[in-house]
Amino acid sequence: MVNGLIGRKVGMTQIFGEDGMVIPVTVLKVGPCVVVQRKTSATDGYEAAQIGFVEEGPDRKANRAKKGHFEKAGVPPTRILREFSVPRGADPKPGETYTCEIFSKGERVDIIGTSKGRGFQGVMKRHNFGGGRATHGSMFHRSGGSIGQSAWPSKVFKGMRMPGQMGARRANAKGLEVVGVDSEQNLLLIRGSVPGARGSILTVQRRAGAPAAE
Repeated sequence: MVNGLIGRKVGMTQIFGEDGMVIPVTVLKVGPCVVVQRKTSATDGYEAAQIGFVEEGPDRKANRAKKGHFEKAGVPPTRILREFSVPRGADPKPGETYTCEIFSKGERVDIIGTSKGRGFQGVMKRHNFGGGRATHGSMFHRSGGSIGQSAWPSKVFKGMRMPGQMGARRANAKGLEVVGVDSEQNLLLIRGSVPGARGSILTVQRRAGAPAAE
């Protein structure tokens, strides 16, 4: 058993709850994932398992070193690898395969992905600035205004909110609820939205201290 799996964002839809209310959900294709390497405190200084996302099929561009790494585990090369912590008492072996069944309905998970890239944006879109007046004669509409001092200390402080690259960064959505598990198609239904565009790679991790699925 491992504390997380690799998945791919399929898209958003909605379902009806037991009370008849509409629930917006994000559909994730999670797994199957295969254990490639087991890391232990004795050999690596920490407990973890390296797993590969096998949905993409064998990695045809793998070099000799990478192929040897996978041959040692007895599994075909995969393009996407991630490390996950291992629950106390568990000992996943190289070659073992895990699917979305390690998660259960009602469980809380953390989902890590890469947010959508918005390119170079101004302060109003990037930092939610209010902007200036929209009245006739105004020459201050969407700019950021003053960014420093004229005399002392006569510099721009670090961390000043300014225009720049927006999005395309690591984003972590914590405590999201699993509202459905489809073990036949390896699908997870997550309440609400998750970071990333459709088709992007995500990691789904069990919250620290949460019990493992039976």
